[in-house]
Amino acid sequence: MTTLARRPDTLTRDALTVLQPGFTGTTAPDWLLRRLGEGLASVGLFGRNITSPEQLAALTAQLRAERDDVLVAIDEEGGDVTRLEVRTGSSFPGNHALGAVDDVELTRAVAHELGHRLRACGVNLNWAPSADVNSNPANPVIGVRSFGADPELVARHTAAYVTGLQAAGVAACTKHFPGHGDTSVDSHHALPRIDASRSVVLDRELSPFRAAIAAGTRAVMSAHILIPSLDPDRPATLSRPVLTDLLRGELGYTGLIVTDGMEMQAIAGTYGIERGSVLAIAAGADAICVGGGLSDDETVRRLRDALIKAVRAGDLPEDRLADAAERVRTLARWTTAPREPSATEPTEPTDIGLQAARRAVETTYPAGSAPLEPLREPPYVAAFTPVANFAVGNETPWGVAAELVRLLPGTRTGTFTGEGAARAALTEAGPSRIVAVVRDEHRHPWMSAALDTLLTARPDTIVVEMGVPQSPRRGAAHLATHGAARVCGRAAAEIIAGE
Repeated sequence: MTTLARRPDTLTRDALTVLQPGFTGTTAPDWLLRRLGEGLASVGLFGRNITSPEQLAALTAQLRAERDDVLVAIDEEGGDVTRLEVRTGSSFPGNHALGAVDDVELTRAVAHELGHRLRACGVNLNWAPSADVNSNPANPVIGVRSFGADPELVARHTAAYVTGLQAAGVAACTKHFPGHGDTSVDSHHALPRIDASRSVVLDRELSPFRAAIAAGTRAVMSAHILIPSLDPDRPATLSRPVLTDLLRGELGYTGLIVTDGMEMQAIAGTYGIERGSVLAIAAGADAICVGGGLSDDETVRRLRDALIKAVRAGDLPEDRLADAAERVRTLARWTTAPREPSATEPTEPTDIGLQAARRAVETTYPAGSAPLEPLREPPYVAAFTPVANFAVGNETPWGVAAELVRLLPGTRTGTFTGEGAARAALTEAGPSRIVAVVRDEHRHPWMSAALDTLLTARPDTIVVEMGVPQSPRRGAAHLATHGAARVCGRAAAEIIAGE
C-alpha cells in the first residue's frame, strides 16, 4: 500500500472532481447538490433534463448556486443529435450538411450561434464537434454527424466549429479521438475495431484533431475503439499509448481529455465501469463521462470509491489523479473568466441554421428531365424509417411531413419499415403524389428494395434522402438534405412546395 502524500479529504475531492455524471429530472436532485459541495465539478445534461430554454437556465442557476464554477456539459451537436431541441428537432443542420456546403465561415457562424444559445442557458461545455472522418460508408453511429469522408474537409470545418463555439464562451470537446469514422460497429453496443495501419490512422483520422488542437479546443473526447496499430491490447479510452504518448506527446495537446460514456457496452461490457474508469485516468484521461444510461448517486459513489481504492492500492498514481482534477479546474476557470463579446455577437436568435440547411440541399433529376414542378396538391409522405442509433435516440422527430403539412395542408403521412414497406405505402397513399423519405438508404437493403418497388409503380415519386447520400440518385426528383434536423426537413419541403 502506498503512503498518501496528501490528506484523504483532498483525495476524495479529486476523485469526485474528475467525474462528469448525469441525473434524471428537470431540477437538480439533492444528492447531486450535495456532491457538488463535496468536490464534484462537472454535470452532464441530456434530453431528459430539458423542456425549454427557460427551464434549462433555471436548472443551471440551481447548480451554480451550489458551485459557481461548475462545468455544465451537454451533447449538443446540432443536426440529428440535439438535446436542446430533443422533442422538436434542431434549428441547426448537422456537420454533414455544413461539410456539403463547404463554407468554413458558415460553419463558424453556425457554431457561434449554437454556442450563444447554450451559454444563454448556462451551459459552458459542449461535447462537440465530431471530428470523425466518415471513411466507412457502413458506419452505423457517425454518418451525418461527420463533416464528410475527406480528411482535409473535416479538418478545416472542425477548426471553424471549435473557433465559433469557443468565441461564444462555450468550451468545445472535439470527439471521438483518435477517430470513430472507419468503424462498422456502434460502441454503444460493442467494442469496434479499426485495422488500419498506423500511417493511415495518423494521416487520415488525426488530421481533424490536429486542426482542432491548433484552433485551441479546450477538451478532447476519447473513443471506445480498439486500433491495434496504436495499441493492440486496450481501446483508446484506456490506452496510455493513445492518450498520453500520442495525444499529449506527439500532438502536443495540453487541455482536458474526457472519456466517452463509460456505461457504453464497449467499456461496461468488457472492463466494467469501475475498472474502466481507473484505467482511463491512469492512461491519461482527466474526466469520466457517465450518465447517459447510469444517472444516480450510487454510480457516482461507485466510481469515486473505485478511484480512491486504486490510489490506496498503488494501482493509480496519486499525482495522476491530482493532475486530472487540476485540468478539470483549469477548464472551469476558463469558463468563468471575463470574456469580451465579439463584434458579431448576436443579440437575438438568428436563422443562420435554416440558411445553412437551405444551402445544403442537393437536388438532382433524371437525365433529360425538367426540374421539379412545385406540388400544388397535398402529397402522401411515406417515411421509410430505420432504427435510430443510440446517440441520436428515437425521441427527436425527423422528416419532411410536418413542414409539408404546414405548406400544403391536407398532406398525409405514414411510417414504414422492413419487408412489405413499399406495398403498404402504396396502399395508404392511394392516388396522392408520393414523397418517399429515406435515411441512409445504402445501409438498409430493405429500404432500397422498397424504393425499387415504389418507383416501379409510381415513377413520379419524389425521394428525399436525409442521411448520407451514398446510393444512386433516383426518383422524379431526388433531394439530399445531408441530415435529418428539423431545418433540413423544412428546406426540403420548401423546394417540394415551391416556397
